[in-house]
Amino acid sequence: EPIQERFFRPHFLQAPGDLTVQEGKLCRMDCKASITHSGLPTPDLSWQLNGRPIRPDSSHKMLVRENGVHSLIIEPVTARDAGIYTCIASNRAGENTFSLELIVAGNEVHKAPVFIEKLQNTGVTEGFPVRLECRISGEPSPQIFWKKENESLTYNTDRVSMHQDNYGYICLLIQGATKEDAGWYTVSAKNEAGIVSCTARLDVYTQWQQPPQTTKPKKVRPSASRYAALCDQGLDIKAAFQPEANPVHLTMPSGLVESDDL
Repeated sequence: EPIQERFFRPHFLQAPGDLTVQEGKLCRMDCKASITHSGLPTPDLSWQLNGRPIRPDSSHKMLVRENGVHSLIIEPVTARDAGIYTCIASNRAGENTFSLELIVAGNEVHKAPVFIEKLQNTGVTEGFPVRLECRISGEPSPQIFWKKENESLTYNTDRVSMHQDNYGYICLLIQGATKEDAGWYTVSAKNEAGIVSCTARLDVYTQWQQPPQTTKPKKVRPSASRYAALCDQGLDIKAAFQPEANPVHLTMPSGLVESDDL
């Protein structure tokens, strides 16, 4: 009697899950399909992206290894490759499928820190508050480091505190300046793309001293700072610069006289 041929619908022995791949990198999807009987026919495999067939081209390749593993290789991955992938295994008896989502992660933007506003040489009368301020940009947001001469300032005290906000403004606040506070201050900003530094001088005068006179014309910086002249207006210096605060535009005198350039 003739042997009746029987066919079996394929099923997947191996299938990948959802994938996240960096844009520009290689993506490989491996799967293995079989049937429940050792006979023929072996299944045929095809791939779809968001319901549309994928055709082999320069960046999309379909390979079959000797062990029966089918691979869809995408190189380089682009944003257009993101979506739902479906693999279809079919033979005369029917078909079976599996699906996964490919997420393409965009390349992170890295920008080295730069100073939008640098530290300025500053003088203050002994006993009064003073601030050293600047503004920095960078992506991702840089870490900030302060130094006085060769000594790192690593933590806040009741008298000396370091602040920064979400708009790139950096500030070192000194309450009741003393002669020991005078010196060179350096602020550094560092992220994955680079590091920059800026240095300025703080002079502290006694009550009876006058700032040194010079024959060189003095430069006047426009009063565009976002902070008030705290010393003259008696404002709470900490309240005027909180790390979480939004920019506050307070009134300043018509200009601020700076000491000589470094």
